[in-house]
Amino acid sequence: MSTENEGNEVPQAPSAPPVPVASPATSPQGSTPGGNEPTAPLPPVPQDVPATAGSQPGQATTPHAATPHASGPAASGPAPDGSWPPPPPANPPYGEGAAYGDGGAAGMGGAGGAGGWGASYQQPAPKPRSGRGGLVAAVLVAALVAGGLGGGLGYTLAKDNDNNGSTTVSASDGSAAQVKRAPGTIANVAARALPSTVTIEAESTNGEGGTGTGFVFDTQGHIVTNNHVVADALDGGKLTATFPNGRKYDAEVVGHAQGYDVAVIKLKNPPTDLKPLALGDSDKVAVGDETIAIGAPFGLSNTVTTGIISAKNRPVASSDGSSSSKASYMSALQTDASINPGNSGGPLLNASGAVIGINSAIQSTNSGGFGSGQSGSIGLGFAIPINQAKYVAQQLIKTGKPVYAKIGASVSLEDSAGGAKITDQGAAGSAAVESGGPADKAGLKPGDVITKLDDMVIDSGPTLIGEIWTHKPGDKVTITYKRGGQEHTTELTLGSRIGDN
Repeated sequence: MSTENEGNEVPQAPSAPPVPVASPATSPQGSTPGGNEPTAPLPPVPQDVPATAGSQPGQATTPHAATPHASGPAASGPAPDGSWPPPPPANPPYGEGAAYGDGGAAGMGGAGGAGGWGASYQQPAPKPRSGRGGLVAAVLVAALVAGGLGGGLGYTLAKDNDNNGSTTVSASDGSAAQVKRAPGTIANVAARALPSTVTIEAESTNGEGGTGTGFVFDTQGHIVTNNHVVADALDGGKLTATFPNGRKYDAEVVGHAQGYDVAVIKLKNPPTDLKPLALGDSDKVAVGDETIAIGAPFGLSNTVTTGIISAKNRPVASSDGSSSSKASYMSALQTDASINPGNSGGPLLNASGAVIGINSAIQSTNSGGFGSGQSGSIGLGFAIPINQAKYVAQQLIKTGKPVYAKIGASVSLEDSAGGAKITDQGAAGSAAVESGGPADKAGLKPGDVITKLDDMVIDSGPTLIGEIWTHKPGDKVTITYKRGGQEHTTELTLGSRIGDN
């Protein structure tokens, strides 16, 4: 699927997706990477947290989909940390009692928590020992002897049956390469999209890293992928991109957004024949639409899998589970297309071949995380909607830094299923509602419980974060909240925060 993060369980994401607003329905190639990049499996739902109506077991936080080469529990607390990014939440999912502050508060562009989008890299499988050569040779000799015996026997039987008549029919001279696949078929879509996908290998200065996927964004050589796919190469590491035709290019990170789990890299000395993939409209995607995913699951480059859109607006939090990891949040497209470690960062296409999402995380039944053996696809994959990813990528190419929308209030990360509660106190003793910020101007106060953002149902702090981040700074939204048992509505204009720190 996409790049996965390995490690401990990630706090689970809200089990029930918010109610969506009615919306209209919908290059060179490279060689197989040397390592596997983690596709992040989703951590299982804690046993002590009841599932909400309509939820599925374990549908909360998702691990990244990158194939790891090498690989923290969430922190809990009554309020979010004031600085950005906020501290990773502690188990249970999202970090009970934690809240987002100005730099990490829900709606303020913050994120924290372990286990979801980005998965740590897995060490490449060790090379076979030389001692196995004898066994290989023995097997080869046996195969040759069996082959000779089988060949002679086959010839005799064929000769004896020549006179008995045969009903087999030989194909025409046309070869498979001459067969034309009709537009709209999976084979046709794959043939057009594969030349514009790359297998990304990221390696840190200490040799750790993994394999993920990316796709051509423009003719200037920009490639879009997941943040957790390139994380190991950020501080002086090595980054390469290989096309299906075997051409391999060194690359550098142009910008990365940990909160969105989106990154843009650029090829060094890019070829002149790059063909960017067409971008679709993720707002028009409908449940049941066909999907096609391309990636390098477990290092198997240029793998194509298919499925459907299983759900929209699925609140997902993910990280690699490490103690230093900070969660990524999204209102994701859910698909049952097979997504595994190494698929992270790869395109999720519609039946026409247009990109509708970036594969980023998977739900996993492996309670031990990738570190105790990578989990595979169980039909629960999650992709960042392309409309959001496109905006983020454009900002990264333009300024190198991500821009997050915010409401200017600290909310609890506890999965209460009752809404996003504004905490009584912000991080490090700061005010829970930023003075003069969007929430303050709209009349929101500590203790208020936000239950809707426009027409989307908000059942927790993480869900609110994901929904706010689908908007842009300056957008006007309607907030529905409860105070003292009474329901109220107010309008506010979203503020902005630049960068992850």
